[in-house]
Amino acid sequence: MNNYYNPVRTVQGPGCLKCLPQILQDMKLTHGRVLILGWDTKVFEYDVFSQLHSSNQSFHIQKAVFQESNPTVKHLFKIYKETKDFFPEAVVAIGGGSIMDVGKSLCCLYGKEISSEQALREFIQNKEIGSPKTKWVGIPTTSGTGSEVTCWATIWDPEKEAKRSIENPENYAYAALVDPEMTEGMPLKLAVSSALDAVAHGVESYWAKGTNAVSKALALQAVNRIMSNMEALLSGKAEGRDAMAQGSMMAGLAFSNTKTTACHSISYPLTMHYKIPHGAAVSMLLAPVFQMNASGTDGMPELLKALGVKDGEDLKERISSFLIRSGQPASLKGWGVKEEELPGLAELGMTKGRADNNPVEITAETINIILKSIY
Repeated sequence: MNNYYNPVRTVQGPGCLKCLPQILQDMKLTHGRVLILGWDTKVFEYDVFSQLHSSNQSFHIQKAVFQESNPTVKHLFKIYKETKDFFPEAVVAIGGGSIMDVGKSLCCLYGKEISSEQALREFIQNKEIGSPKTKWVGIPTTSGTGSEVTCWATIWDPEKEAKRSIENPENYAYAALVDPEMTEGMPLKLAVSSALDAVAHGVESYWAKGTNAVSKALALQAVNRIMSNMEALLSGKAEGRDAMAQGSMMAGLAFSNTKTTACHSISYPLTMHYKIPHGAAVSMLLAPVFQMNASGTDGMPELLKALGVKDGEDLKERISSFLIRSGQPASLKGWGVKEEELPGLAELGMTKGRADNNPVEITAETINIILKSIY
């Protein structure tokens, strides 16, 4: 028996950013200390943030910028040191998945004395999270990660060749404001790779060992919404952006309860060692893993219909087309991966909590075959 639980208040639609002051008021912050964490200083120019300084609001605001992709232990420790003395009661994270990961991680760190990068590494490794002292609100500026509605954060540790996770069921966002207007101006490459990341979230949630009826329904709706509107996204239409925002959010709600599986597991070393954008890496893996998992997945006809394809080969062609049309390679060779390094990358692709969540057993040998198929 698998249950579904997600407490995030989700507000979605063009212009919903204006709800932020009321959301913060509803949080009933004792001292009104709010950290606005943005991907760029440009986000602070939105009128809604100047409203937080108005005379009828009781907020004390600190602003911080975080511009690193794939945040590391080093990056997280630096922003923690810069903001810990302010000790915000709420963090408003505005940006893509990296900003969300940092924002929700900070909520788990405030109120604790962490003296060094090594101490932070040990804190994460030892799962010493406890109850977060700070709440957060997620405002995505990309449509793909769904991080605004999940309770875990990915923190990279390249010095140890590891991907680490900070997770706590008490660390779901208080609210998520999913405004497609926030994604305007996103580069096409990023928009497409982000959308395909969300497709992977939906598909992997659908077949994960821990799937449930609610997640499966959300996953099918998310996958269909994204795949049927990719042409609108590629054409730069507003309805494409809105569809991606909706699909990404629903995929996030789906896998918030199931986590991901082999595609994400195998993709992590590709991003760490070759800087392949996460969405591109995971989407290239979707078709071969789809073919591998077909025999162990109930409801495959419904999933194929949502994807808008007839089989795994058709899926590979469609995803490759999306990547190439957005100006990015659709093969490992195209991304500069060395063929002789595939066996080593396969070994690193056995990520605990992801590889063992796959409906069909995978091994390093299996992964090596998959990597060769997309080389």
